[in-house]
Amino acid sequence: MKKLIVSIIVAAMVLPCFVFTAYGAEFGGELNAKSAILIEAESGKVLFEKNADERRFPASVTKVMTLLLVFEALDSGKLRLDDTVSTSEYAASMGGSQIFLAPGETMRAEDMIKSVIIASANDAATALAEHIAGSEEAFVGKMNARAAELGMANTKFENVSGLDDDAVDHMTTARDISIMSRELIVNHPKVLEYSGIWMDTVRDGAFGLTNTNRLIRFYSGATGLKTGSTAKAGFCISATAERNGMHLIAVIMGASGRDQRNADAKALLDFGFANYETYKGEGGRIEHISVKGGENAEFVAEYPSITLLLEKGSGARVTREIIIDDFYVAPVKDGAVIGKVIYSLDGENVHETEIRSCSQVEKIGFKTLLARVFGKYLLIKAE
Repeated sequence: MKKLIVSIIVAAMVLPCFVFTAYGAEFGGELNAKSAILIEAESGKVLFEKNADERRFPASVTKVMTLLLVFEALDSGKLRLDDTVSTSEYAASMGGSQIFLAPGETMRAEDMIKSVIIASANDAATALAEHIAGSEEAFVGKMNARAAELGMANTKFENVSGLDDDAVDHMTTARDISIMSRELIVNHPKVLEYSGIWMDTVRDGAFGLTNTNRLIRFYSGATGLKTGSTAKAGFCISATAERNGMHLIAVIMGASGRDQRNADAKALLDFGFANYETYKGEGGRIEHISVKGGENAEFVAEYPSITLLLEKGSGARVTREIIIDDFYVAPVKDGAVIGKVIYSLDGENVHETEIRSCSQVEKIGFKTLLARVFGKYLLIKAE
């Protein structure tokens, strides 16, 4: 059958359905970190990596997974922001970064979440874990199960905070941290409302919180996410930033100091923003598609929005072709693939997406066909 082909030059449009295409820019700098990775958040495309699968202690960057489970509990209704969370003696005993919760002290879940995200509070992280799962041990089991679901093959958690004085195999990799960070910020963007706060308070203003992530204040476009440091781990960070609609995640592990960690994160983010851009093509709806032999003469189809990761400056050269047949034969099932959209850059196919029916057309039955023919006969006779 004859094909209907529509060619359209498209510039930046709108989002979901994420795919990627990229061109190999080379990072020219040197990193202090033992391992690192830079990814684009929507697609998960890796833009740079250094020893990204080397297992290392993550310190408080552990809390990215803790927070992922907390936000999933919020989504499921198991936890509410206004829930009252009580502090056990065990939670109150946590060392390191903390908000000095006392045994038996209660606090709204939202304030504890803020304390974990902004101030990296180990006591609040433990109290939240116990509230959700009954014990830290049970919560850690959920952390490891969720890591396995996400394909974090080189990760094992032993606690919810990242404290590692007594840890044996509480380890992960830069790549695995980027995976859980992406899962958190893409599917639970509310976390960025907290991680972007520089200073706040809890206990009705009596206790101040200052963000451990200095990039929030000093790096343009910084949105979060989590820092960490211990003697075993060195200085670590999962740093997120967004410019011109492109969200990047830079993970640094094993840097020798806070300034070196932040400089490495900035260098990777600068590299990503300087060399890449996202092209967003909006989805569409195609109406009045002809169908023969059906109870209806037409049906409707749709194709999804897409995001492409491209070399900087190339988005304006993307073309789009919508390819469908000029008619279809019934039956047409709801969700059936009836065509495709082809995206090309400088004549090269960079992505294809399916066009699917969003209505159903049954094959015309004998009684319906007879009634239709008889109706036409009466109409002709009346004329």
